[in-house]
Amino acid sequence: QVQLVDSGGGLVQAGGSLRLSCAASIRPFDTYGMGWFRQAPGKERDFVASISGRGGITYYADSVKGRFAISRDNAKNTVYLQMNSLKPEDTAVYYCAADRTYSRLTLSRVDYWGQGTQVTVSS
Repeated sequence: QVQLVDSGGGLVQAGGSLRLSCAASIRPFDTYGMGWFRQAPGKERDFVASISGRGGITYYADSVKGRFAISRDNAKNTVYLQMNSLKPEDTAVYYCAADRTYSRLTLSRVDYWGQGTQVTVSS
């Protein structure tokens, strides 16, 4: 069955970097928009970034523009989120997501979710 396995979270100091990965069993992978959402304790799950099936189009939340970069390697069925200049407010569980139709992902339209990976940024 379809599975998204996200990984790469951890503890990092403010200003540091992390790279999240999401390995997907989806076929055909290059027809799915892929993205990342995050959810902090007591907060709703929010959009972070997304990328089109072949990687030509990307979208970012205003809060992460210039700091985060989403990419994908379709030969490996994997999507990445490079996170630089991390801030304490980036602390959250990060979830990989897939949309079979659109490259600009929204919470209500996600078809598949990863299990989440914890990112903690200390001040």
